[in-house]
Amino acid sequence: MGKKNIYVAGVNEVPLPKRNIEIVERKGIGHPDSVADALAEEVSKALCKMYIKEFGHVLHHNTDETQIAAGQSAPRFGGGTIIDPSFILLVGRTTTHIAVGKEEKSLPCKPTALKAARKYLDKTFPNLDVDSEVVVDAKLGMGSDDLTGVYKASGHLANDTSFGVGYAPFSITDKLVLKTEEYINGNLKKKLPESGQDVKVMASRVGNKITLTVACAMVDRYIADMTEYRSAVEQLKSSVLDNALKIIGSQKVTVDLDVNTGDDYKRKVIYLTCTGMSQEMGDDGSVGRGNRCNGLITPNRPMSMEATSGKNPITHIGKIYNIMSKMIADDVAKSIGGDAEVRVRLLSQIGKPVSEPLNASIDIVTTNADSDPKLPKWKSEAEAIAADWLDNVDRVSESIINGKVRTF
Repeated sequence: MGKKNIYVAGVNEVPLPKRNIEIVERKGIGHPDSVADALAEEVSKALCKMYIKEFGHVLHHNTDETQIAAGQSAPRFGGGTIIDPSFILLVGRTTTHIAVGKEEKSLPCKPTALKAARKYLDKTFPNLDVDSEVVVDAKLGMGSDDLTGVYKASGHLANDTSFGVGYAPFSITDKLVLKTEEYINGNLKKKLPESGQDVKVMASRVGNKITLTVACAMVDRYIADMTEYRSAVEQLKSSVLDNALKIIGSQKVTVDLDVNTGDDYKRKVIYLTCTGMSQEMGDDGSVGRGNRCNGLITPNRPMSMEATSGKNPITHIGKIYNIMSKMIADDVAKSIGGDAEVRVRLLSQIGKPVSEPLNASIDIVTTNADSDPKLPKWKSEAEAIAADWLDNVDRVSESIINGKVRTF
């Protein structure tokens, strides 16, 4: 099915988990950048489903420019007040009208987008009053003729000359950061509702020692005074540390944990909020400034600067190739096993089939790649896995539309 231009190489290098230094970050679901990512993706998925319902297939759209402007609040123990709501603007290009026979049919893109955004906010942030504490608007115009034309072409052609990047497997540092945020915004909420959704987790690994720094917005209505605030922070720290030890298991690493290091109890400066979201005062947000599509920010690994959330799942390389690169890397890592690190880079050319990249590069990183007798077998397996994913791009698109893969 067309030339895939797959290049698999053995790289004689120490895989990252065995190196001395590693830094990993995750911006939690309540961070303004993550809220922007989530809303952009929810809008895209809602538009996809609306287009499929109306026409049987997805039409051209990109909603990856959502912006959040912070509001103003006055948090206080026992429950504070939102003074000025934060403002969310859903921005993008959509197919707002289409020719049906001799007539032109207009499509409800803006109402679909607004409904999807408000539904997500209401479902995800229980301490946010969506009716009064946030303003949501949408500016969704028609896409340009050239990109719409690429989209309509038979076989779906790449809408950009761009690349996607992925790696596998996750290191223990990666796992610890991702699972810590998911724990704070998951099971911990049942016993500690004082913890808000705006959570940032940062890990610094030096040798076998991981220092984990957690910033968590605390919700004022559940906290009566400074004593209760300090108690809640200590409960958070204790619970997160216990959970971290479960994640680490038998791995030969140690963990130090710091929580809300910006607090200054003497000056009564603490991370207290009305909604559990810092966008209520002082923190703006934009799509693509936070986590990559594996859920992490990893400066020691190959990364794409491309925003994944909100881009259409049919032709937009910034979405498809980033997600597919991770899928390929995961499958190759599982296939070859061992301690090898797998790095995948996929490069497109605008107007060319999505299934036929200009360059599909797969690096298998080990300390003895030059002499490892298994390398020829690994190369063959990696090439077959990459070719299979590229021949089945629709599987990636379907997973995205159905919300089965993360984008931030």
